[in-house]
Amino acid sequence: MTRPSARQPIWKSIADTLSAEIAQGHYRPGDKLPTEAQLASRFGVNRHTIRHALAGLADLGTVHSRRGSGVFVASQPTDYPLGRRVRFQQNLAASGRSASRSISRRESRPCDVREAEALRLTPGALVHIVEGLSLADGQPMAAFRSVFPAERFPDLLDRIEKTQSITSALSDCGLGDYTRQSTRITAKLASAVLALSLQIPEGGPILRSVAINVDADGMPVEYGTTWFAGDRVTLTHTPD
Repeated sequence: MTRPSARQPIWKSIADTLSAEIAQGHYRPGDKLPTEAQLASRFGVNRHTIRHALAGLADLGTVHSRRGSGVFVASQPTDYPLGRRVRFQQNLAASGRSASRSISRRESRPCDVREAEALRLTPGALVHIVEGLSLADGQPMAAFRSVFPAERFPDLLDRIEKTQSITSALSDCGLGDYTRQSTRITAKLASAVLALSLQIPEGGPILRSVAINVDADGMPVEYGTTWFAGDRVTLTHTPD
């Protein structure tokens, strides 16, 4: 006598339904799923069952939750090449993604010891600080801080405000080209402030890149730190 097959748990059936809808493009990478209450009403179950289904999808890497924001479809990591010329817009365009930047800070101040060493400046020399977010298809991919020698680029902050592009602003200031001299990459965990900016869980994985860009004569023109969301980017390197 053949025994009837065991019935699939309802939470698993819900997870499979949502997974199929994600695969069919009903929810795209970065999209927020309906709330637990909305899903519970849709499927006629309690929120505990929905929570179980979402946890199953999270275990598979299909979705991820953001504290206080909801559950989102996981994005496919973007290949981000590191080489002699690292240009954000061009890198994302090559991956078929739409690039944008949100600049949150532009100011001038005396440099600290580390900045002075990186830019070959006298400690306390004036530098320009630019901070913001780099976004791929509207989703935060990285937070950045760039430091520039103010004496060499006195109008840089005004140019950045107008162009919203560091490369274009530097070109307007007379620097037509620059290359990467060095890059140091370290795995870190996101602080509360950084996690909020990148819309990832506090303590989530990030990759910190510390880099120096130089002009044709080898003189440093930018000292930059970038914090990449670890699950949204794959850093690649091809020897030039």
